[in-house]
Amino acid sequence: MAQPLDSAELARWTAWKRACDVVMHEVEQEIGTVTGMSGADFAVLSRVVELGDGSLRQQELASLLGWERSRLSRQISRMEERGIVLRRSQGPARMVTATEAGRKQLAAARPAHAAAVRRALFALVPEGNQQQFWDTVEAIASMPAHREEPNGQEALGATRRFPG
Repeated sequence: MAQPLDSAELARWTAWKRACDVVMHEVEQEIGTVTGMSGADFAVLSRVVELGDGSLRQQELASLLGWERSRLSRQISRMEERGIVLRRSQGPARMVTATEAGRKQLAAARPAHAAAVRRALFALVPEGNQQQFWDTVEAIASMPAHREEPNGQEALGATRRFPG
């Protein structure tokens, strides 16, 4: 069995979690300030519009986001109330479609998203270490995110908030 993290490893792990949280907070804050959209609104709309060309099966959307079905269902209900998405049945599938208002909100959020990512992340990567840094990030990101739980269910370990 592996040994617990030593103090240096624990400090790096804590810094990693904090860095990810800070970047996400800055991006969500900027989007919210400019458009009034939440980070969850942005996550749903960006995937529906950019990956689904305006419409995605709800089950596929949940998988792309790494969200439980109930969380996504509640989020879509709130977004439907504001008129930025529609949910409809198409055969056995439930489809989520961005409305024109939703597309406009997403378009307005894109520059805020870009500015926040550049400020909170890209600008802080040291000039001489950029290639090594991004190679490492890409290696981590390409690791399989799915793992099998003891009960036979699949879990999305990499898309949940950090443990410990």
